[in-house]
Formats: sequence, C-alpha cells, structure tokens
Amino acid sequence: MDKDVSAGSTTSTLGHLALGLTLLTFGLGHTEVIDGVTAANAVSLATYVGGIALFVAGLLAYRASDASTGTAFAALGAFWFTWGVTAGDPMSANAQGLFLLLFALLALSLTLGAAGSGTLVRAAYGALCVALLLLAVAAFGDTAGLAKVGGWFAAVGGLLAWYAATAALGGLPTALPGRAAGRGVTATG
Repeated sequence: MDKDVSAGSTTSTLGHLALGLTLLTFGLGHTEVIDGVTAANAVSLATYVGGIALFVAGLLAYRASDASTGTAFAALGAFWFTWGVTAGDPMSANAQGLFLLLFALLALSLTLGAAGSGTLVRAAYGALCVALLLLAVAAFGDTAGLAKVGGWFAAVGGLLAWYAATAALGGLPTALPGRAAGRGVTATG
C-alpha cells in the first residue's frame, strides 16, 4: 500500500460505522427491549467489527497522520475486542465494574479530545462514557435497572455514531438549523 493513499475521511466514516453498529447492538442487548436479545448476543459483532475493524481503522488513521482519530479507533477497538473475547468468562462483578469504569475514563478522554470532530462524534463518545459509567456502577451494585439505563445510553451513542458516518457518506445535515450569531441583537447606547 502506497503511503500517499489518503485514509482521512474514509477511515473516519468506516470507523464510525463500526462503532455505531457495535455500540447500538451492545446497548440494545443491555436494554433487553428485543425479546431474546441480550448483550451476550453482541459478542461476535463486538469482537470482529468493533474490535478488529475499529483497530485497523485506527492504524489507517495513524498512517494518514490523524492521531486523534487513530487513538480513538485503536483504543475503542482494544475495548471491544477485549470485551468480546472475555464475555461469558467467569469473573467477579467488581472486576467487570472496574473494566467498564476504566474504559469509561477512556471514553471521557475521547469526548474531551474530540473538540474538532463535530457535535455528533462528541455526543456519541459522551453517550458511550455515560453508558460505561452506568454499566460499571450497575456491575458494582448488581443493579439490573441501572444496566438497562446504561444500555439505552449506549444505543443512543450507537445511533449518533452511525448517523455521523451515514451523513458523511450521503451528504446529510449534521447540524441543527439555528439563528446566525448576532442576528436579532441590537446595540444600545
């Protein structure tokens, strides 16, 4: 592969699609809103799409000198791959909570660092952060209701990441219409 090949927006779009689909499946599994679908059903998608595909997208972003996107996708790929291959392994609730809490910190870093990435991407990372935090507290306290709320935040984050990628592919709007700055303001004095 030639170094001159650009992986910029294409890599970002691919990564956000992978994140969106994985996060949406993971979130809906935790909500249990679809009969017979649990978070455990997201394991294969999390391992291969969320884990491997996101990690590779991160490496391609690094190659294109996009350190922010590369860091986000490589780190999220590591999260999803680790979650996918360890799901179902016997571990304590505290170990599960700690794992989720540590990756909530990663999601917080991504949210704060995504200032130039657009509102949808920041919101998706923010929803992921809240989801992981709620799921961590639910694991520590063995609270199924809180895990469902965390699942809804994950599902919303997945929809946001998916829409950000879909908007980039289809040229769809990504900002809410609003007033232009300074419009309607009169000076006195």
